[in-house]
Amino acid sequence: MPQLTRRQLLAAAPFVAAAAPARLPIRKAVEFSMLPKELSILDRFQTAREAGFAAIECPTTPDAAQAEEILAASRKAGLPVHSVMNAEHWRSPLSSADPAVVERSLDGMRTSLRNAKLWGADTVLLVPAVVNPETTYAQAWERSQIQIRKLIPLAQELKVIIGIEDVWNKFLLSPIEFARYVDDFRSPWIRAYFDIGNVAINSYPQDWIRTLGKRIVKLHVKDFSFRKRNAEFTALLEGEIDWSAVHAALADIGYQGVATVELAGGDASYLKEVSRRFDLILEGNGKL
Repeated sequence: MPQLTRRQLLAAAPFVAAAAPARLPIRKAVEFSMLPKELSILDRFQTAREAGFAAIECPTTPDAAQAEEILAASRKAGLPVHSVMNAEHWRSPLSSADPAVVERSLDGMRTSLRNAKLWGADTVLLVPAVVNPETTYAQAWERSQIQIRKLIPLAQELKVIIGIEDVWNKFLLSPIEFARYVDDFRSPWIRAYFDIGNVAINSYPQDWIRTLGKRIVKLHVKDFSFRKRNAEFTALLEGEIDWSAVHAALADIGYQGVATVELAGGDASYLKEVSRRFDLILEGNGKL
């Protein structure tokens, strides 16, 4: 059988079908807040598992009895809690000039870190600061870093990473800046919790992913539409995010962690559909 020359192979290349993208080695998780509120905690966990999710992100839970109930539900349903959504950072930002407000925020983070240890989660999500008329950008940067450094010893003791999230708080508005903010701590216990949907209003998630690279400890997944009359978050695969580009960027950085879908809540059939669309994203399809 005659062998093709290199020139013949190159000439034939455009006619060779491109290989399908590989499924990303990412575990699908769901927000606890998305699960049916009329159900018991155990039934919510079981509903999430039956919908196809492999993990769950739970909110800060200061009530010890409820925290134990979450632990028991996680074990019985076989659905691990992988992360804690800190609850106090919006009401009481670490960037506040009021020491009492800052202390409430620190106390909320201590509770979140201890929740994570109890549940076996390895990450706590933290919104680091809020820029507003009372707090300048520079003040938000300096004040929040001072306070977060106070939390690093506890994070290290409990072996729980503090994941800094990008949100609509008028802070950390570019991927380069986000990377520098995380790097400033020089600590393995401070990393980036990257929300794909939050940056889509004015930039490209795939750019942030490649810039942040190995700094990313966890992902939030939601879609976003900026072509409608009112820019808004949408159901997965119904916005303008280029999910194929996101898939390629995540493959490029070798991300193999957990990604948590963060959408409006719904019943069991709704959650199964969310899970199905999540699968399409991970498989590199990017379309319904």
